Amino acid sequence: MKDWLQWGTGLLVAWQSGGSQLVGNVMQSFTFLGSEWFYMLVMPAVLWCFSASLGMRLGLLLLTSATLNTICKLALALPRPFWVDERVRALSVETSFGLPSGHAQNAVVLWGYLAYTVRRWWATLAAILLILAISFSRLYLGVHFPGDVLAGWIVGALVLAVFLLLERPVGRWLKRRSLATRLLLTVAFSLGFLALGWLASNLSARRALPPTWADNFHRALGASVPFRPGSLDDLVAGAGALLGFAAGAVVLDEWGKFTDVRGAWPRLARFFLGVVVVLALQVGLSAVLPDGDAFRFLRYALLGGWISYGAPRLFFAIGLRG
Repeated sequence: MKDWLQWGTGLLVAWQSGGSQLVGNVMQSFTFLGSEWFYMLVMPAVLWCFSASLGMRLGLLLLTSATLNTICKLALALPRPFWVDERVRALSVETSFGLPSGHAQNAVVLWGYLAYTVRRWWATLAAILLILAISFSRLYLGVHFPGDVLAGWIVGALVLAVFLLLERPVGRWLKRRSLATRLLLTVAFSLGFLALGWLASNLSARRALPPTWADNFHRALGASVPFRPGSLDDLVAGAGALLGFAAGAVVLDEWGKFTDVRGAWPRLARFFLGVVVVLALQVGLSAVLPDGDAFRFLRYALLGGWISYGAPRLFFAIGLRG
């Protein structure tokens, strides 16, 4: 089983040796399309500037997928290629466990959902090409085995299928619940993910990691980069953002006055103002709040709440309405 999960190392070495600086830059561009920062731009752009309903669903889907991916990685505790083979160069800094690939998984979720929503052949084709490009970039950069990518596709497809199956019936059921009940459910959902991740981390921590993994990690990335693949940082951030975003979505829906906007300039104004505050919160809260899981959870909860509730209320207050 271990050999199957880690097959393809020779392919990665061959691809990297046959590449160039230009190819590396292209791969970095594609891998950015699957990064946290890209999603922090796309999700608000859809929600604030085009369709609040679509943006809310997309945000919940992406945050759920990303948090589940972290839990899977903590549970399986499997390496990245450059941890086990010195020939593989790490062309991107990644410190978490490898399987399943989060970029591949979330690409299936994001672009698959958008293609499903648009329902045009060209949207489906574009989604497939983007999923393949993002996934291949992770192989070329030396941070995933082919098995990681395949697992990411499978998990992403399952997450997307379950979401599409439950989206309407669960949405109708939630509409009939009180505001307090819906908010309590968002808390339970977020804390449930935290509990699963903590359990997965504790179970995998009982298995000793081969010392060569850390040696190869530091050889590739330098001694200054800490080797902490079992860190709960991503789990805490994902659960916090999910709580803040989901709670904000519930309260915004209860308020019911936020509408979609038309015209290029109002859309640009919404996006620019909203993103400036996102960046300010990310930098400012990191500087003000102490280190620790509780404050990290709070920081990302505030970011999620700003995107789904704070920004729409501000847009409404200053006249950037539909």
